[in-house]
Amino acid sequence: MPFIRSLLFLLIKVVLTIPFSLLILLSAPLPALPRYRFITLWGRMVIGLARWVVGIRFRVEGLENLPREPAVVLAKHQSAWETIAFQQIFPPLSFVLRKSLLYIPFFGWGLALFSPIAINRGAGREALKQLEALGRERLDAGFWVLVFPEGTRVGVGEKGDYQIGGAWLAAKCGAPVVPVAHNAGRCWPKNAFIKRPGEITVVIGPAIPTQGRRPAQVLVEAEAWIETTMRRL
Repeated sequence: MPFIRSLLFLLIKVVLTIPFSLLILLSAPLPALPRYRFITLWGRMVIGLARWVVGIRFRVEGLENLPREPAVVLAKHQSAWETIAFQQIFPPLSFVLRKSLLYIPFFGWGLALFSPIAINRGAGREALKQLEALGRERLDAGFWVLVFPEGTRVGVGEKGDYQIGGAWLAAKCGAPVVPVAHNAGRCWPKNAFIKRPGEITVVIGPAIPTQGRRPAQVLVEAEAWIETTMRRL
């Protein structure tokens, strides 16, 4: 059954994605925030499909920890699920992502209109400058910024090297950091076709202040909270 459900989920998602990508192109003249809200309709459909076809549900702990002002979200990255579901959980998000993703047909076209922060990760310090400049623009426009500090998806029980970028942006802009842990990889594993029914738990931690602090200090605190929380999920 997991194979059949996963296949059905994939087929319906493809059928939805191609025409919706064309509709997204028509939304290009809209201002950034209304355009974002329109594009996230696709994500809501996909998460709904995951629930009804595959049996993947989710619950959120710690919504009361969300600050009033735009923040930088540092989150665990285990699957594609969180890149879609976080659009429903958090205020409007600007994703930090690889610029090369924007060149993927249909999917990349939608990303390009999503007000992302697309950077060349191999550019070293120049990438940090791009992140700071574009991130400041997004925060000033009312977007929150989502960063996966490990840079890539990791398996259940694994830990990647936490990169400084998100903490750097938050400290430079004086924005709070919101650490997030989840166990999406148990139901929607990375690079796996078969998805399994179950309940995903997303835990939002207390906001971490950044004003007057070094990025490295902020990153250490966020990493400690995320990894400690992961051990109980």
